[in-house]
Amino acid sequence: MRKKIAKKMSYPARRRDAAATREAILVSARRAFAQAGYDGVGVREIARGAGVTAMLVNRYFGSKEGLFAEVVAETMKAPVILTEEFVSSSMPGAAFASALVELTKPGATPLDGFLIMVHSASSKRAAEIGREQIEQHHQKTLASALQGDLAAERAALALSVVAGFQIMRQMIGLSPLTEADPKALVKILGPVFEQLIKGERSGDDTSPKPPGSPATTGASHGGGAGQNVRASHRRQKPRENEK
Repeated sequence: MRKKIAKKMSYPARRRDAAATREAILVSARRAFAQAGYDGVGVREIARGAGVTAMLVNRYFGSKEGLFAEVVAETMKAPVILTEEFVSSSMPGAAFASALVELTKPGATPLDGFLIMVHSASSKRAAEIGREQIEQHHQKTLASALQGDLAAERAALALSVVAGFQIMRQMIGLSPLTEADPKALVKILGPVFEQLIKGERSGDDTSPKPPGSPATTGASHGGGAGQNVRASHRRQKPRENEK
């Protein structure tokens, strides 16, 4: 009786897709950094989430710092609020305010990029990397879209208003912000963003005036209001020879 010899099945070695592996690492890192911040997660944990080894993570990104920088950069590639469409609209302030209020409404999930920066801000190195990425992406994009003087400063202030509002409404849950009528918040925020985006109009001078200056005393253009009043009293006083 012939014995049946089982053939050993051989499968071709599975080729590792470099692009897919890199993307899996980025996805795992993004999730981990958003949950625990830069200092709260290690390369091994990120590698485990991607189904690879820590050695492979370092091979693709060089270090944890390099991986963090790329994750932060990835979150800034598709901005939700700081878009050219909003800046170039006829009422950019209202557009910015409406988008921000909608983005931070109660029950909305905070953006990964926002969570990553909030949870990583206590790390000096992570803060440095975050600043570099913000300046290269959001700050640069917004500043280049603004016209007029102090574009970089106005862009930075707009970013600060956005981040501060997100923290107080989404993370802290400040009652006047979470319970407010969204239309009321837009009404307040709109002019703030409008001023930062459009800048000071030519000929406007909104700087505070020191006491005693012409703008505060009305002394310009032929005398102040007090002088005009005194002159009026003098005109109304009857002359002695008219009595």
